[in-house]
Amino acid sequence: MPTPLNTDHFWMPFTANRQFKSKPRMLVSASGMYYTTDDDRQILDGTAGLWCTNAGHCHPKIVEAIQKQAAIMDFAPVFQMGHPLAFEAASALVSIAPEGLNRVFFCNDGSESVDTALKIALAYHRVRGDGLRTRLIGRERGYHGVGFGGIAVGGIAGNRKHFGPTLAGVDHLRHPLDIARNAFSHGLPEHGAEIADEFEQRLLALHDPATVAALIVEPIQGSTGVILPPKGYLQKLRAICDKYGILLIFDEVITGFGRLGAPFAADYFGVVPDMICCAKGLTNATVPMGAVIVRQDIHDAFMSAAGENAIEFFHGYTYTAHPLAAAAAVATIDVYKSENLFDRAASMAPYFEQAAHGLKGLPYVKDVRNLGLVCGIELEPIVGKPGARAFDVFLKCFWEKGVLIRTTGDIIALSPPLIIEPGQIDRLFTAIGEVLKAQHVTSPTVSST
Repeated sequence: MPTPLNTDHFWMPFTANRQFKSKPRMLVSASGMYYTTDDDRQILDGTAGLWCTNAGHCHPKIVEAIQKQAAIMDFAPVFQMGHPLAFEAASALVSIAPEGLNRVFFCNDGSESVDTALKIALAYHRVRGDGLRTRLIGRERGYHGVGFGGIAVGGIAGNRKHFGPTLAGVDHLRHPLDIARNAFSHGLPEHGAEIADEFEQRLLALHDPATVAALIVEPIQGSTGVILPPKGYLQKLRAICDKYGILLIFDEVITGFGRLGAPFAADYFGVVPDMICCAKGLTNATVPMGAVIVRQDIHDAFMSAAGENAIEFFHGYTYTAHPLAAAAAVATIDVYKSENLFDRAASMAPYFEQAAHGLKGLPYVKDVRNLGLVCGIELEPIVGKPGARAFDVFLKCFWEKGVLIRTTGDIIALSPPLIIEPGQIDRLFTAIGEVLKAQHVTSPTVSST
């Protein structure tokens, strides 16, 4: 008889630990579109893990590359040394990056990529003699990881309320979610691009544009419920940054690597930032890795400002460009290309959209937001119990329907692997609809707001 698993010692991240450990949800293996649980059930993955296994689980080419590299060289430093795969991985990433973004600084995850990009932005202005630019602008409901830089420019109160002051000199734009005008939009909302004008009219007027180093935004705000940019919104932000010499950073940790049917959201929207933060899909989540893809002239400013044989940028991590992660990145990008997964995601997007909006009119469905292979379903809350309705859907989908979804507050977020088939899309949304209908029978009381 197997020894019962001891769950006492692992302090789980972003988890109600006591609730989880009272009835654990254990995943023990994965393949393609499915997880297998410890009670041998197949769970359809509607979230690509955490927005990250874009090519599906345990892709054989990626697994083989990692296994092969582990036997050749387990680790090599990249402080004053190098290994070939680090440079190969950078070249592979640049091969799918927007034109002009061709210098890569590797790190280990999305949080580190954000903190790295913020440091590059601040230091860039200093090395070019513009040291007044110390202010960073983020956005309400923005999620930029959990480093102190990321929670400062992020706009989620719960991520920073326990930790006191973070970075000084940070301010935030309003987010563009407007359910009253844009509920159940198919794709990009029609209304709200004018919110971008507040960057210039309110924040830059308040702080003086000469003090602002960078603006960081997610092209789609994913972790707080799939908030889509209204048509023309990102273009306005780009124009304002250009007007005042402010760097524009796209946090594409979620939107990168095919989520919208293009390599990056920058490609989808036709808006090229000065830096892209990425992670997750970079290695198909097999080995942790993040990166900042930087405009060449930003990189060159550091090279020009430093003396001969001097370190140009005092930043890095022990595991930067780790050999196993680099091998995984090279293999993953090759899979995306050879299997045309970005085009495949684009071809699946209309079917995914149709299925998502099929939930309109079901009990408690307040809004459906979608773009590419990402969807947010906003639910009416249970009175006095924020988040409880969506979490109940999550639990019932897992235990009763064999489907994995993700929730944030009372919003269901879906972001399946790019290999999803139409029948699996049907199963995903049918499961959610069935659970909502059952909720309505058993507990019809909801908030009136």
